[in-house]
Amino acid sequence: MRLQWLTTTSLALLVGCAPQAMRVMQPVPDHDVLGVDGMKLTPDFWVARLAHPDAVILDAAAIAAQNARLLKLDPSMYNLQRLPTTTERAQVARWIGDLSERPSEPLFDIDGHQLTDAMLDALLANLALDAIAEHVPTRYGLIVQRAALRAFPSRMRVFNSVGDTDIDRFQESELYPGMPVAIVHASRDGEWWFVVSPRYAAWIEKRYVAEGSAQEVFDYVDKAPYRVVTGAVERTVFTREQPAVSQLQLDMGVRLPLLSSWRADQPVNGQHAYTSHLLELPLRADDGSLRFAPALLQKNADSADAYLPLTSANVIRQAFKFLGERYGWGHSYDARDCSGFVSDVYRSMGIEMPRNTSAQSISPAFNRRPFTQTDGHDVRYAAARALGVGDLVYIPGHVMMVLGRLDGEPYVIHDTSGLSYRAPDGSIMRVKLNEVSVTPLLPLLLGNQQSYVDQMTSIVRMRP
Repeated sequence: MRLQWLTTTSLALLVGCAPQAMRVMQPVPDHDVLGVDGMKLTPDFWVARLAHPDAVILDAAAIAAQNARLLKLDPSMYNLQRLPTTTERAQVARWIGDLSERPSEPLFDIDGHQLTDAMLDALLANLALDAIAEHVPTRYGLIVQRAALRAFPSRMRVFNSVGDTDIDRFQESELYPGMPVAIVHASRDGEWWFVVSPRYAAWIEKRYVAEGSAQEVFDYVDKAPYRVVTGAVERTVFTREQPAVSQLQLDMGVRLPLLSSWRADQPVNGQHAYTSHLLELPLRADDGSLRFAPALLQKNADSADAYLPLTSANVIRQAFKFLGERYGWGHSYDARDCSGFVSDVYRSMGIEMPRNTSAQSISPAFNRRPFTQTDGHDVRYAAARALGVGDLVYIPGHVMMVLGRLDGEPYVIHDTSGLSYRAPDGSIMRVKLNEVSVTPLLPLLLGNQQSYVDQMTSIVRMRP
């Protein structure tokens, strides 16, 4: 630890308040992430500070009611079971048009070459908008392995500038095994489908979708008993007999049914099942149709027979399972971004959330405290000092989850590209993180040197 601290005056410059309002000085360790030492990088440190860590915040009935409100009230969410049997051409074209707009700024490929007009024309032509029927039959499918949702029917990675290859501007999100989708359109080359998932509409390679009837798909989604993945990432057992379900990545919050009809003495893909949970996974047949296959998830993997109770301790412990995971824009790198991080944590407790920060921060289904231009610094600062465990703090383009307070100062865990703060000499210190990180909230600055607190757009609380 360097003998270097942010003084009360320095902190006052960060948050724009009078020096006497500040009561804590933040140490700046050798790793430059101020206010954070080894103790604070463990969940037990934060859980031990709670008066009632295991008190249930929302029970299963309250969570189910909130999820129902989300589907009913939030326009970014889709209730697939209530989609019409056919969708009008205008609606399908609107879904695609809202996502797959011709880029107005230069984009560059992985090798630094700028996309040409001809390349952009080809991307737009592959949308096949002219092939949308007047009345599109609604078809359904299940995701068979983790797969990317894309802005265009293309695997090409594109970036805003040469050399900055982390944020692929065509990457939108990812879907996990067992998730349902509605299939509403096909690309001109026949390799991609435009799908509507419960919280996103985008392009997906059709090889990752097994098509079945609505009854097959939704019976599978609702099937019980089941296992919920409670680890950051788990994998099915290796099997050479059934490669499609071998070492399949299962991310936190994924719910998969158990195959209870299997004979106990019958091997599963060449292996006895007594040391594992026997899952039933969707499989894509050669003709693209939906089949099901057994797969094993080891009993020592991090999973549960129900969603975890929503408690402060569980929120903290689940969030810390991602500590140090590489930031993945749009869930790329088999990881997740800031909004994906918080939604996967809460999904392990049965809570559904919109996909992006912009939708999460304004969702009418949540207990939400919005901020407007009329809310001055004192109001925002008081709200920040009153944050509780699990609260979600939104600034433009980013979300953070509150871990607790130390001497009244809120700390957060978030999936972030980096942080900025004012050093003791008055200069701006910038630290590239690119991972799930623990930081204090109050000292953080945006690129324009305004504090995060003064740029808060809303606070969302997963509690009454």
